[in-house]
Amino acid sequence: MKSIRTIVLALLFTLPASIFAQKIVIEPENIVLEVGESKKITAYVEKDGKKLDTPVRLFSRARKSLSIDADLVMKAFKPGSFDVIAIAAGVRSDLKVTVNFPPIQEIKIDAIPNKIYAGTPITLKYEVIDKAGLTRENAQVEFSSKNESIATINSFGIINTVKPGKVSITAKIEGVVNTVNLNVVKNPITRIELTADGNQARTGDVFHFSAKALDAKGRTVDDAPIYYSFYGVSDNVSQSASGLIKQDGRFVADEAGTYTVTASCGVASASKTLKISPREVTRKIEMVGHGSVNDRHTSDFWVWEGVDGRDYAVTGTWGADGTAFFWDVTDPANITKIDSVKVDARTVNDVKISEDGTICVISREGASNRKNGLVIIDVKNPRDVEIISRFDENLTGGVHNVFIYEDHVYALSGGQKYYIINIEDPKNPYAVSKFELDTPGHSIHDVWVVDGIAYSSNWSDGVQLVDVGNGIAGGSVKNPKQFASYAYPNNANHAAFPYRSKTGKFYVIGGDEIFPYGLNTGKGGVNMAGGYLHVIDFTDLDNPEEIARFEVPYAGSHNYWIEDDILYVAFYNGGVRVVDLSGELMGDLRKQGREIAWIIPNDGNGYTANAPFTWGAQLYKGHIFYSDWNSGLWSAKLEPEKPKETKIQSK
Repeated sequence: MKSIRTIVLALLFTLPASIFAQKIVIEPENIVLEVGESKKITAYVEKDGKKLDTPVRLFSRARKSLSIDADLVMKAFKPGSFDVIAIAAGVRSDLKVTVNFPPIQEIKIDAIPNKIYAGTPITLKYEVIDKAGLTRENAQVEFSSKNESIATINSFGIINTVKPGKVSITAKIEGVVNTVNLNVVKNPITRIELTADGNQARTGDVFHFSAKALDAKGRTVDDAPIYYSFYGVSDNVSQSASGLIKQDGRFVADEAGTYTVTASCGVASASKTLKISPREVTRKIEMVGHGSVNDRHTSDFWVWEGVDGRDYAVTGTWGADGTAFFWDVTDPANITKIDSVKVDARTVNDVKISEDGTICVISREGASNRKNGLVIIDVKNPRDVEIISRFDENLTGGVHNVFIYEDHVYALSGGQKYYIINIEDPKNPYAVSKFELDTPGHSIHDVWVVDGIAYSSNWSDGVQLVDVGNGIAGGSVKNPKQFASYAYPNNANHAAFPYRSKTGKFYVIGGDEIFPYGLNTGKGGVNMAGGYLHVIDFTDLDNPEEIARFEVPYAGSHNYWIEDDILYVAFYNGGVRVVDLSGELMGDLRKQGREIAWIIPNDGNGYTANAPFTWGAQLYKGHIFYSDWNSGLWSAKLEPEKPKETKIQSK
């Protein structure tokens, strides 16, 4: 979770009502900036008309567009209207900051074909650039054609060609004009040949269509602009037959039914009909065991095999007294608390175990001395764990998440970067390097390391892939090198997990964290989250593509695990969801019936009773373990897999 936001809300719920007689004064009252401008803001607490010495902090909700440093210097990077929170000892004030849009400088139009076949549409690709060098999104460009008998253009920039001839197309906005010339020629295309890799499959299976445009002599017209579309009839009369088609010929169906896919180029077209059956992957899931924690919030967890061959788990705690609990989970139906450690912190947000099962690392936030580093623990005997050392250097801003990989700890620092710390000698850890972006207002939430690649989740900067020993970009733990990234528009990238499919595709699943209804952190607080999982195809590292999603209505994603083509994901108030990732992925995975099972940990004796808020999930030795913010550690069992149905069938 976002530590600043949650700590602030916790303060607001616990401070006495008398403090709200105070107010925060911001000067100037109406803040308007230009792109690139910095301005020093004055902020103070006032009570009964008197200015107090209470320090005030300002937080931008869009740090990539508007940043605010510790000295209250505000800097604008992008135009728009932005929310800013002012906080002082539990007093809160919200304000809007306006960053003016710079004047338009130019309309860039991508190169258009030397010839366009009459009767075929094309889309004008353009960008509106302002004088700050930024692309103006959703700009209202006016388009016009000099001769509509040859070609017309609509408000979306789609050109419809009518007959051969030359014509000028003009784009205009705020007095800035760009004109391009089109050469419309006779259309030689007489028919389309359409092939596919099958004609029947299950929902969620991806088809690949290939279309060729031919002239009257049967010759291929290589530059023909072919357009794909589909029409479907659902087997369920109360549902639409939805799906997704890409203009490279990929198609996936959401509902069982009959679908017709059409490839067209002007007046020529060809179609193929598909029969889609239900995916039918659902299985039963049953709760097996519960290790109750009902006097505080539970955070993250990890399950591992100890050096004695028994199975153990460690769980953190949130907003309490810095305790981490250790459990024996050898019998998942009898989860037993066996030890604990208490450190100087309010929150032990993250816990990880080394590959050999001997070292535990826990994170610290909210320490009394502000040394919010990490703590290294000997867990060779989980019934009598022992703190080996602490590491605080460069980590005083708080460690939200950690990861252990090959005798190194990857530890977040102050929500902006991560340090790589050598723990070959756990009594004497030392930092060997760090990774940090240089983008405006950059921030980070998590890091996960697999096969020498660190996958970090950087909120508005998205997923970052960094070579820390894989060799793909010549990086190492001493010299981490970023080599790929992807940012999605909602700026809420909170987690990232890699997944190499048996199809040969390389995906990274990025998860959101959003609290659209706020977050009640106190005892008795009931919460709902938002956000979903974004499936990003990184097979071509230079051109990652967001290709699929998994979303649960009125719930939000948090931490997750992938093993054997199955995703185990905590969806906060939506419990744990088990999802089929087999085959190629595309479209809306939940609509396609890929959800195998779900379980919600209701606990009448929880910290907040019957208020599930599931934090994370891990598959371990055939059981699904999951932690819940209000009720502790749980285990569940998924029934064995049913025999697989045949996938895409060829003719």
